[in-house]
Amino acid sequence: MSKILLLNAGSSSVKWKLFSQGNEAVIAKGLVERIGQPKANFAVTFAGQTMKEEIANLSYEQAAQLIIEKLATLKIAQLEEITAVGHRVVAGGMKFRHATLVTKDVLAEIVALKDHAPLHNPMEAKYIELMQGVMPRTPQYAVFDSQFYTDLPEMNAIFSIPYEYTKKYEIRRYGEHGISHTYLLKRTAELLNKPAQDLKLITLHLGSGSSVAAIKDGRAFDTSMGFTPLTGLTMGTRGGDLDPSLVPFLMEKLNLSASEVLDIFNSRSGLLGLTEKSDDMRDIVANQADPQFKLALDIFVNRIVKYVGSYMAELGGLDALVVSGGIGENNPWLRQALADKLSFLGLKIDSQVNESIEEGIISPEDAPFKFMVVPTNEELEMVRQIKAQLA
Repeated sequence: MSKILLLNAGSSSVKWKLFSQGNEAVIAKGLVERIGQPKANFAVTFAGQTMKEEIANLSYEQAAQLIIEKLATLKIAQLEEITAVGHRVVAGGMKFRHATLVTKDVLAEIVALKDHAPLHNPMEAKYIELMQGVMPRTPQYAVFDSQFYTDLPEMNAIFSIPYEYTKKYEIRRYGEHGISHTYLLKRTAELLNKPAQDLKLITLHLGSGSSVAAIKDGRAFDTSMGFTPLTGLTMGTRGGDLDPSLVPFLMEKLNLSASEVLDIFNSRSGLLGLTEKSDDMRDIVANQADPQFKLALDIFVNRIVKYVGSYMAELGGLDALVVSGGIGENNPWLRQALADKLSFLGLKIDSQVNESIEEGIISPEDAPFKFMVVPTNEELEMVRQIKAQLA
């Protein structure tokens, strides 16, 4: 049976899933955490069971090899059964508009686009190279988050800076979470039994990284993230929308370089910066009695409300507001808070349904537009895009 292996590499972890190429079912999944630390954690789930083990001083190279070895020794899959390996890549610029077979030149382009996603592209490129070494005869495909936004209207893609810089340096809004927003568009259209191109949607991907997309005529119309994934909503460790004048200001006050200030905005800001203790929404909700935690929660909700309101105006109406991602899917209180804040725009919620639903409509029948929970499935969307290239 042909299979497709998907990998999502982070700074110290690798998530993976193995799919049946035919029926797109998940055969197995796993996570390698704390790579490069004294004790790494390796976990694999298959056939209804989860196996875990600790491994001392596991390198990224060893982790790549270990994933393939475990698939074989646990009799999940043999190497020759894996027809393709897919990698999520954040930044593909304007060049990569679909799942792409990774050649030497493509890999070089992914590396060159590191300025667009400094926390993501270098590690993703490294892991593609590692898997090419482990599986030299198996085609490796990159699926790009940015590809969903390559058709943004120019009025939303272009920043109001000297136009010569825009053209010369390809400065524009590239967005992130495009694979997720693509899946949400297709799945929402399926649930509503309407053509995707006939819908006006606002999709919320809310997790440690968060973004909002306005969707019209079956494609992205606007997005909260910009040239890099730093801007937009308040996120786990990213500050979201900030005045760029803060960069030289903090450079002077803290005697730091520009890259060091940007590292603060990327890695030490957001919910973590506001609470000074945690970037985990579960901790923040549980500790609302602490004024800083409550402030972080209020800011998180407030930024979403701002974007939803402005995108409704941009779209000239709305068919559905869709909430997804780890925070959006698992927190009924957040969906209730959004309904309360946006009720003046017509957003309604069935509170009883909201408390128990996993997927579907949470607004009453008389609502002027749908309020929906749709769990995202980026891996399934990646598999489908890779299959389209293999066909």
